[in-house]
Parts: sequence; structure tokens; C-alpha cells
Amino acid sequence: MAIERQYHSDCISIGAFKMGTGEVLPDVSIAYEAVGQLSPAKDNVILICHALTGDAYAVGNQERSGWWSGLIGAGRRIDTNRYYVITTNVLGGCGGTTGPASLNPATGRPYGSSFPLVTIRDMVRAQRQFLEVLGINHLYAVIGGSMGGMQVFEWGVMYPDFMDHLIPIATSTRLSGVAIAYNDVGRQAILADPGYQDGHYYPGPGPAKGLSIARMVGMITYRTAELFEMRFGRNIKDDQDQPFNANTVFQIESYLRYQGEKLVDRFDANSYLYLLKAMDFHDISRGRGSTRDALSLIKSKMLMIGIEGDLLYPTDHLREVYEELRRLGQDVQFATFPSIFGHDAFLVEFDAVGELIDTFLNKTNM
Repeated sequence: MAIERQYHSDCISIGAFKMGTGEVLPDVSIAYEAVGQLSPAKDNVILICHALTGDAYAVGNQERSGWWSGLIGAGRRIDTNRYYVITTNVLGGCGGTTGPASLNPATGRPYGSSFPLVTIRDMVRAQRQFLEVLGINHLYAVIGGSMGGMQVFEWGVMYPDFMDHLIPIATSTRLSGVAIAYNDVGRQAILADPGYQDGHYYPGPGPAKGLSIARMVGMITYRTAELFEMRFGRNIKDDQDQPFNANTVFQIESYLRYQGEKLVDRFDANSYLYLLKAMDFHDISRGRGSTRDALSLIKSKMLMIGIEGDLLYPTDHLREVYEELRRLGQDVQFATFPSIFGHDAFLVEFDAVGELIDTFLNKTNM
């Protein structure tokens, strides 16, 4: 039976933070959401890692809905009656955590493109420093999809004794060449926008058109051709009887434009660029020998979830990782499910994703 959950969202300082580049940010703030009740032993904490344009509001509240509210909550698959669920906005983001739009204390102006390069490892180290400030020294699980899944892999490699379970979803241990290519098309759209102004466009609107186009490109990769055909096909917006002319707008065009404009209203273009580059650089083998060497460091039980039809993160890659982990003698499971939503299924198919997570966390680990 569901009970009233405790909900808290805030932004706290974790102090100075040294980036992987060696540069030091003098005072980093981390925005976070916490839902549930922390156990006396502090052994029921689940950390949720968000994707590219996500934020700390995985569950949300009455003022704003969360992007994983269908999965996390009282009585849901990630049950806040049982777990204390924390989500943070990543370093370099624009949802309250220190990023390019934050004020540089040395100049009194936003960092803009002078913000240091951010990597997935930087994000994870900032999360670890944040948890230390909260007095949390162990995690029951780390869960995330897409860019969030990259963070999950890095958690397992960087801090192998810090958590019991890892669940990377619709992700990879290294970004593929084709995914980097898609990222660069979006990047070039932003950089070519006159409003970008070398990244120092605050307080102006910035490269709104470029960011909108970047999002349109992204949306094409997040879904499947089957879904687009089923929903839109060749249908014309508003009036299907209107004859074709230079101003004809197809429904699919209208949808993509709407998605682009919607992102502009809530996301900073510089953060988009920085997080794209962090994904491009993602490779758990970097500086650690081989991928096998990196995977051998993981000690947690792991469930990897792939989505059949995912254009960006094919299940074949995760299956190879699974087989390597099995050869290493790791406690790992691998599951896939088909979805017409493609990569975005981890944000939509709550029943499919939730059942796998629930079984892994609650039934096989009692």
C-alpha cells in the first residue's frame, strides 16, 4: 500500500572541484532531488543518473512532473516506500548545477565557452563529492539510461566498492562513431548560428535556431522509422486536402520543429555542447588499458538493459560487454526488449523497463 513519500529538492555547494583537465572550479553547486526515507543505516540509497537533456527532477512534484515519474514513486517499480532515491543534475548542466551559464567568480560574468571541458568521469566524481557532503558513503544501486548509463559504467569502474548494484540502460561503454557523427551535426548547427557569439551570448537568447535544429536531429535518432511512419507518415499539417506548394508543412516536420522549440525554452546551448562532447569522449578504457581491463574493476552486481531498435546504442554492443563480463566471472545479467520508441523507450516504456529493474533489485537479491 502506498504511503506519503517525503520529497525534497535543493541545490547545495560541494566546495572546490578539480576537473580532469586540472582546472579547479572554486565553488560547485549541485542541484538534486531526494524522494523517500533514508534508512538509519543509510543502506537504501539509489542514485539516478540522467540523460543528455535531463535534470534532477526524475520524480517531480506538484509544480513539475518528473521524467521518470512513471517508474519511481510510492508503490512503483523503484519504490520510494523502500528506497531513498536521489537524482542530481550533472556538472556542466543547466538545471541548477554549476555549468557554462553559471557566474565565474573571477569575472562576475557567466563562464560561457570558457567553462572547463567536462567528462563523464568529472560528472561521477562530482556526484561522489556531493554524496560525501550528504554523509552518504554507500549506494544500494546506481541506475541511468543513455548518458546516464555512461555514468553508471564509470561509477562501477571508478568506485567499485561504493555500490551493490549497477543498472546501465540503452547505453554503451564507449560512444560509437555514428553517434559522434550525429552529435557533430547538432553541434555544427549551434556553432553556425550567429546568436552563438563564441559562447558568450548571455543574457541574450543565444543560438536558439541552432539549438532547435540540433534537437530536431537528436529526435530523429531517438525514435524509430516505424514510429514516425505510424504517427505521421506523409500527412500534412492541419489540412490534408490542401494542394502541395512551397509552404506545405508535413506533420513530421511540425512535430520536429515543436520539439526543437520546446528544448530552447528550457535548455542552455552551451550546456548542450559541453554534454555532447562529454558523450563523445566517453570510453571506459581511456587511460586504463583495454575495455576488458576497465570492466575487470567492477565488483557490483549488474543488470544491463538494451532496447531492440535503438539506433544510437545497438544491443549488440551491450551483449559483447555482457559476454566479456561473464568471461571475467562477474555477476551480470543482460536483458533486451523491443520497442517502436527506439532509444527513447527507456523514458517511455515504464512497464518493460520497470519489470526488469524490479526483478533485479527486489526479487533476485532478497
